[in-house]
Amino acid sequence: MTAPGAMLSRPPAQTGGTLSTVPQVVLAVLCGGYAVGSVMGWGSPRLAGVMGDFGLSLAALVAAVSCGLYARKFATPFRPAWVLFAISSGMAGLGNAVWGWYEVVEGAAVPSPSPADFCFLLFAPPAIVGLLVLAKRPVTRAGWVCLGLDAWLIAGSLLTLSWSLALAHTAHFRGRSVAEGALSLAYPLLDIVLVSMVLALHFRRSSVHRSAINTAIAALALTVLCDALFSSPLLHDHYHSGQILDAGWFAGSLLFAYAPWVGRRTGAEATGPAARAASHPQPPPGSRPIAGSLAALTPYLAAAVCTLGILTNVLDGRRIDRVVLFTGCAVVLALVVRQGIMLLDNITLTQELAQKENHFRSLVQGSSDVIMIAAPTGVLRYVSPAAAGVYGRDAEELVGSELASLIHPEDLGRVVHAVRRFLAASPEVEPTTRIECRFRAGGQRAGGDGWLNVESTVNRHHGGLIFNSRDVTERVRLQAQLQHNASHDALTDLPNRALFTERVTKAVTGRRATDHDTAVLYIDLDGFKQVNDTIGHQAGDELLIQAARRLAESVRAGDIAARLGGDEFAALITGDGTRDLAAREFRILEIADRLRIRLSEPYRIDGRDVRVAASIGVAFAEPGISPSGLLRNADLAMYRAKQAGKGRVELYAPQMQDEVAHRAELASKLRTALQDGEFALQHQPVVELAGGRITAVAAHARWRSAEGILFTPAEFLRVGDRGRLTDEGGERAAELGRWQLEEAVAQAAARHRAGHPVPVAVRLSARRLLDRTLTPKAIEALLARHGLPSGALVLELSESDPRIPLDDLERRLVALRRLGVRTALDGFGSGYAAMSALRRLPIDVLRLDRGLVDGVVESARLHKITAGLLRITSDLGMHSVAEGVDLPEQVLALRSMGCTHGMGLAFSGPLDESRLRRALTRGSYPVPDLTGQGRAVVLSGSRPVRSGAVAGPDALAHPPLRPNSETSVPPT
Repeated sequence: MTAPGAMLSRPPAQTGGTLSTVPQVVLAVLCGGYAVGSVMGWGSPRLAGVMGDFGLSLAALVAAVSCGLYARKFATPFRPAWVLFAISSGMAGLGNAVWGWYEVVEGAAVPSPSPADFCFLLFAPPAIVGLLVLAKRPVTRAGWVCLGLDAWLIAGSLLTLSWSLALAHTAHFRGRSVAEGALSLAYPLLDIVLVSMVLALHFRRSSVHRSAINTAIAALALTVLCDALFSSPLLHDHYHSGQILDAGWFAGSLLFAYAPWVGRRTGAEATGPAARAASHPQPPPGSRPIAGSLAALTPYLAAAVCTLGILTNVLDGRRIDRVVLFTGCAVVLALVVRQGIMLLDNITLTQELAQKENHFRSLVQGSSDVIMIAAPTGVLRYVSPAAAGVYGRDAEELVGSELASLIHPEDLGRVVHAVRRFLAASPEVEPTTRIECRFRAGGQRAGGDGWLNVESTVNRHHGGLIFNSRDVTERVRLQAQLQHNASHDALTDLPNRALFTERVTKAVTGRRATDHDTAVLYIDLDGFKQVNDTIGHQAGDELLIQAARRLAESVRAGDIAARLGGDEFAALITGDGTRDLAAREFRILEIADRLRIRLSEPYRIDGRDVRVAASIGVAFAEPGISPSGLLRNADLAMYRAKQAGKGRVELYAPQMQDEVAHRAELASKLRTALQDGEFALQHQPVVELAGGRITAVAAHARWRSAEGILFTPAEFLRVGDRGRLTDEGGERAAELGRWQLEEAVAQAAARHRAGHPVPVAVRLSARRLLDRTLTPKAIEALLARHGLPSGALVLELSESDPRIPLDDLERRLVALRRLGVRTALDGFGSGYAAMSALRRLPIDVLRLDRGLVDGVVESARLHKITAGLLRITSDLGMHSVAEGVDLPEQVLALRSMGCTHGMGLAFSGPLDESRLRRALTRGSYPVPDLTGQGRAVVLSGSRPVRSGAVAGPDALAHPPLRPNSETSVPPT
């Protein structure tokens, strides 16, 4: 057989389990024992009479009870039939009991007619009606008429034959009464009707409960056969109870008792599709059901029997009886009527079939799907015209070709397996199946020869298969594209985070898990946000595309590069199995440095060169590490590279994780301190250097520990200053900033009401000042809520981040100035950003950076720089505040340069509210006197020289003492 033939051949049917033969053996033993006893005469005439009468009565009653119990226990569609069979058997049992009463109990001859005869006569009608219930009910009037005609044909033919053989003699009463003559005719006529129904309905029985119905029909046929023999003149005159004829009736009753349970025992009683399919296997292809053929021949066989009966009379030289003539004519007439009905029915069916055939032919030929019929050998016998449009091949070209030759070789094995599994399944359980494979296309299709993705719905067809196929190539391509999009970045087409994590998981847990030199490189582009802010997001996208291309070109063929999101990339570098730690670090770091250099080269975007750097973190797949842990370690290493100055490569070390844990702990402590109200405000006086008058106070937040010690929150604020690893810390820092501003305004308003109207300076970062929650309207509402004049609030910009958009900051400060809020620039002189802010922003006060103040006395260079900055401040009409003025010499030097204000330990450190109010009540601090000897402080080289005493030794001999509850951490 060819490959397609092997593919489409039906596998051997699976046989069911072995049925139990115990009931059948018991039934055979009982019937055989009764037959042996009948042949042997039961040992005595009396026992023969008992067994011949009451034995038959008991068997019939057992059949009645069995059928009745089954009908009561199981609610099947044929319950009425079993109830009727129970009544029929009960009447037979009652008749035998009456017969035995006369013969055995009374020892008299059975009268004719007797009550037993009426019971026997009532045996047939319920059985006939029960057979009608078991039969397939016709669905049309013509069907009912044909059923009646078939029954009459059988009955008439049997009546003709029986009348010719025996009933004609029985019909002559020969001195008997009319009742006796009628009774003698009633038995054979009812038997004829019963036999007619058995024969007519045997070929029309329902497919459900086939075993039970066959057994019941066999029981009735055996009973009718015994009745016919009993009615025969040869046996009737010599019959007495207990003879072998009784064994037939006994076996018929036991078969009736066994009939309803045989279906339940074999499993055919179940009405599910699987049970029906198992009990009625499909006929082999090309075969014709015998039952259907016999059913079609039944009327003609009946007519042949009728003809045989008439010929019997003619050959015997007897005159044709009128009953035979009438019956024969009725049979012929019934046959003609039946043929006429069947002819009309066939004409109607032929027209409907032609109409449906045309309809389905139009559907098949006009369908956009290709319909193919494959023979059991796998050869295509029919292909619909849609093949030209779908496959690009004419239907005539495909007909006669083998199906296997059209399927892609890689898909053929899967298709063969699916077809064999489908053919092995029951048609009721799995009527159809779906198969998807690649199909060879022809040259007529757009795009030329190739392979199409075809989805087919497969149905059985006379041992072969019907394929209803459609082209799903575009759908498959779309699915593949969607799957690719789900695992790749839309902008750069690199693998995304999900696919990269999957590959890392395979590398860590797969067969290469022992290669501990496998590493993950976590890459971040430094300065990418500035590219977006300066030349636009479209240029930023182009930069990412070029960076992704460089990264993909730089990794090896077995490695994988991915974009994790934003400007973050990653690379998985598989190991080569080396165990030398130094060698593996050297190899990976060399690869990482090569990638850093490549990614840091200028990018040509819109005709200009754009530069960004690359910070790379490296982590190795150490034993026992999880995929998420490996990615986390590489991320931590990259974070350390950015902290260490950016544009560098860092190798993961375990202490990095400890730092992350420490930061998380600090963030948690900051959150707890804010929730529990553990932060307090202290204020440091801002002193006029000319006369020592307190002109303002600067608010500083302090954290009061459980032991009552105040700590500067600088360490906690740094938690939120860097990177994505500290988002929670950044939120806490912002929350602390909101609390500090609110508390500073509230306390300043209280001091104003107490008669100390000094402004308060609150330090805010420029990023915080641009926050959408801190708008000018919000600050105005805050001042109005606490009743503080707007001129009493000074906001100090503490951050000089060049990435802050100065245009937005300028608009925000101008709006605040309209409200009366003043602005101070903190850290002036510390960098280019401060100079840019001075040039662009509406600044009222400049605060000199502590770095300038610390060396203003010792360093002549710093002295000149500071003096120049102070001249700029004076020329711009701004106030100047020197921060960190801790020594009297610094006071003198700064005042001589033109600095107007200062704050530091030379006057006072941060004070709590009660000490601040005492200082405000005093109103000023003593300052060094510049007249007379006080001017002895000069600069000689780079070291200060004191040539005389400073006025006011009590005031400046020692800086003011800090409270015992404050640490030595410098205020922020």
